[in-house]
Amino acid sequence: MDTKAFPTSRRAFLGLAGGAAAVLGVSAEPVAAAKVRTSAKIVIVGSGAGGTALANRLAERLDGAQITIVDGRKQHWYQPGFTLIGAGLKPASYSVSGTGDWLPKGVTWLAEYAAGIDPEAKVVTTEGGTKLPYDFLVVATGLTLDWAGVEGFSLDMVGKDGIGALYAGPDYAEATWREMDRFTDTGGVALFGRPATEMKCAGAPLKYTFLTDDYLRRKGTRDRSQVVYAANNKGLFGVPIVNEKVKLLFRDRGVDVRYDHVLTGIDAASKTAYFKTPEVSTINPDGTVTVTPGTTEAIKFDFTNVIPPQRAPKVVRESGLSWADKWVDQGWIEVDQSTLRHLRYPDVFGVGDINGVPKGKTAASAKWHVPVVEDHLVAAIEGREGTAVFNGYTSCPMITRIGRAMLIEFDYKDNLVPSFPGVIAPLEELWISWLMKEIALKPTYNAMLRGKA
Repeated sequence: MDTKAFPTSRRAFLGLAGGAAAVLGVSAEPVAAAKVRTSAKIVIVGSGAGGTALANRLAERLDGAQITIVDGRKQHWYQPGFTLIGAGLKPASYSVSGTGDWLPKGVTWLAEYAAGIDPEAKVVTTEGGTKLPYDFLVVATGLTLDWAGVEGFSLDMVGKDGIGALYAGPDYAEATWREMDRFTDTGGVALFGRPATEMKCAGAPLKYTFLTDDYLRRKGTRDRSQVVYAANNKGLFGVPIVNEKVKLLFRDRGVDVRYDHVLTGIDAASKTAYFKTPEVSTINPDGTVTVTPGTTEAIKFDFTNVIPPQRAPKVVRESGLSWADKWVDQGWIEVDQSTLRHLRYPDVFGVGDINGVPKGKTAASAKWHVPVVEDHLVAAIEGREGTAVFNGYTSCPMITRIGRAMLIEFDYKDNLVPSFPGVIAPLEELWISWLMKEIALKPTYNAMLRGKA
């Protein structure tokens, strides 16, 4: 790699990173539009990245609207930082701020969880019994980590007996780092994988595999270790060209890939994880079909990062907003993939992980959901049609070792859509892509929360 092609100072890097926020797909601060006068009641369920960013943008765009954000969470978590915490590069506090720190004046924060959503009556009911009628509803709940979907597992296991759980939260990510650090001192079997459901940041399990491999090499314990990756299907990543690149990197680094393995249970005492493999149908020469049942395979580990199935929160699954014929076990809401407007309830929109669309469970995608929903919601208030379109933009800074990453950006059609063509090659392990993840991403994310990016 010709390092002369890249900035060598912090100032030069940040100059390039003014677009930097490619990792979030971020453009310049939006041009202020004329305020729209309205008395519309808008309820946003969820104060994560998407819900908070939209609340800020609507508060700036609308004059007189009654905007209420419903969420019982007191903390806001910067989830893209969990991998850095789990790699010992940031403390748990790096990803923690207050929910109210990001909400604008003029928006009411009801610090309760939603207990019911009735799209027919157009009412949200909170756990405390408050009923909130709405003219427009934005579902921005994020998703639920179904820890019960891994038999024998509980969160009190994290940080002990070689068990980590990076997704569970900042403190759990830090506890995961302590176990990974201890494990890489001595080596052994490191076991990774992902669930068979849709999931947020599908690249995260791969990143943590790469990081653990890197630590083993740095500490001189890789030669007496085995790194196993249990893929839930026959691939490693949903975008074909990226899948091939990751396969190549795993092959070069000696990662033992087990395809069609779905985690079903864990036994902490014996350090054993249990995986289900699918049944196989074979067409015989005489035209009959032989079905070989799936099996359960036990894999021993010295360190593992548990990632459970991921689903829509119960309140959403029970609301009638979910797809009836897609993702039926997961409950993602039935929105148009271009406008993010509900297909049966036009006064309902989705932002972030909760959307039932083929791509887009990343912070970068949520960033691009927000202006699309804003455009169509404001257009509806004004009695016209919106024009903004979400093209499936998803960004994954794929860390491949400390100090190197690939900046993977793609759309619904699995096309690579690099923000810096000719400057940052998306399938190369680059220092600058790493810096975007480690330095540029969080300030850009914070600007997004404020509605400024």
